[in-house]
Amino acid sequence: MLENPPNPSQGDSAVDTEAVAQKQRGIQQQQDRKDSEQSQQSAQQGQAEEQAVQAGLNTQPEPPLPAQHLEKPGLEADMELQPKFMAPGYKGSGKLEGLTALVTGGDSGIGRAVSVLFAREGADVAILYLNEHPDAEETKRCIEAEGRRCILMPGDVKDAAFCRQAVEQTVGEFGKLDILVNNAAFQEHAESLEDITEERFDETLRTNIYGYFHMAKAALPHLKKGACIINTGSVTGLEGSAKLLDYSATKGAIHAFTKSLASNLIEKGIRVNAVAPGPVWTPLNPADKSAQDIQKFGSDTDMKRPAQPEELSPAYVFLASPVCSSYINGIVLPVTGSVGAM
Repeated sequence: MLENPPNPSQGDSAVDTEAVAQKQRGIQQQQDRKDSEQSQQSAQQGQAEEQAVQAGLNTQPEPPLPAQHLEKPGLEADMELQPKFMAPGYKGSGKLEGLTALVTGGDSGIGRAVSVLFAREGADVAILYLNEHPDAEETKRCIEAEGRRCILMPGDVKDAAFCRQAVEQTVGEFGKLDILVNNAAFQEHAESLEDITEERFDETLRTNIYGYFHMAKAALPHLKKGACIINTGSVTGLEGSAKLLDYSATKGAIHAFTKSLASNLIEKGIRVNAVAPGPVWTPLNPADKSAQDIQKFGSDTDMKRPAQPEELSPAYVFLASPVCSSYINGIVLPVTGSVGAM
């Protein structure tokens, strides 16, 4: 006799469910065998290093990156591995034809890449920068090579008077202002909150958020319906960063400022959006990290590498162009090299 005879009232259901369970166990056993084989191979051959992801037309640099530490504010001209900003596969189509843009921190890095693509799309560009004159001159040369006009204005965005002067000079030179890109930033890592002095915190806060506030306030009287403001945020403002406490706080503030200003200006027909980059190969980071640490920069993203500036700049064109984004307002667009950043 069977010790556990099937219940006749259940019909064939007991047999059916056991068959399903047996099928699932078979699948599990097959995978268990594969897992065991893979584990043995890894033990014999050693764990292979994960390869960086290349998803674009051009192969971008991968870690290990050059072991180099730059003195602040950091010159792109001094970088052993020059950032890629020209986006040779990007073809202009007049998306910003006849417009005028002002880009803070436009001398190098993301700001330089954005300025060049804006020019390629037909915009004249005014560039604000601190004192990196060789970088600024090179950016101007590249903008003029695209057939557009460029003016350079060195100064400190922490100074409200300078911001007003820069806007007035831009309008005086080009006749108007259509696009403001707030991009200038200060970043310095700290192992502990106790290492951040009030002086350092003030420098980060006043550069990264006061600077955006001053520029937006100075630009607003000149912005007409259809104009836009684009702020550079950061993945650190979305997720935080253990060793960039003050910097992350300012980037989170920038995201909130973006959404709030977007609501404030929407009835004027002025759009305000932000881009939140992940790690990008610019002078900002070798001027922060040690020569040893910079070699691994970007390797903790899903793509296992940092972005190049030319991989960020098309996002700014998209948000600047009324042809592309006239119905987009108050967003923080993550371009982080990882899945799931919000």
